[in-house]
Amino acid sequence: MLLTYVDESYDDDHYWMVALLVAEQHLRPLGRTLDSVVRKAAERYPVEESAELHGHALVQAREDWTRMGNKGNNMIRARIGVYAEAMKAIAEHDVRIIVRGLDVQAHRLRGADSCRPHEIVLRHLLEQIDHHAQGERQLALVIADEIDGADEHRQHFRDYQQDGTGGTLSSTLPRIVDTIHFAPSKASRLLQAADLIAYLHRRLISGQDADSRARKANELLWSHVEPRVVHQQCWAP
Repeated sequence: MLLTYVDESYDDDHYWMVALLVAEQHLRPLGRTLDSVVRKAAERYPVEESAELHGHALVQAREDWTRMGNKGNNMIRARIGVYAEAMKAIAEHDVRIIVRGLDVQAHRLRGADSCRPHEIVLRHLLEQIDHHAQGERQLALVIADEIDGADEHRQHFRDYQQDGTGGTLSSTLPRIVDTIHFAPSKASRLLQAADLIAYLHRRLISGQDADSRARKANELLWSHVEPRVVHQQCWAP
């Protein structure tokens, strides 16, 4: 069984979703390693052991990481160091990463598809999860970060299983079992791992970091997990 953790990150130009596929025997080891990353941070810095590994919060010193935002460059380096340790931990385990995106501007210009970006990207992501699981001769269970409209997404998933996902590569997603499960990221280190990957990927692709040092730091962070990426594509309607 592949436990598949899904999170999204988006801006005005692109909507991205990431799936982190974890072989079941690596679930607990990866979770414990990520716990250890935060525990070590708590031993050195003003942060709780229960702090959520959240990409935006780590980079911007928000939420659980707010108290690490008041001491200048040393704290910036410290937060990026925590981010790096988490990315290394993810890469050291038997995981696979799928990235799907939507060109939001092209989608708006087309105007013919009334589907929201989240629905479109999730459908494409599910197709790729199923395709990968088939290649591995595994089943997959999907756990996604809590969002509004969860019941609607579960209904779409049931429709896909019955009628197919549509398009030229329509699939009934036979390798994905049960339903889409939605859970709070605060309670799951594996969902937090998916968030770290999604946020960093979107930040790199967007080019929002004009400072060369920041971009170089982000590229280094991404290099830890890049070998685990098995699919990466952005759809422009």
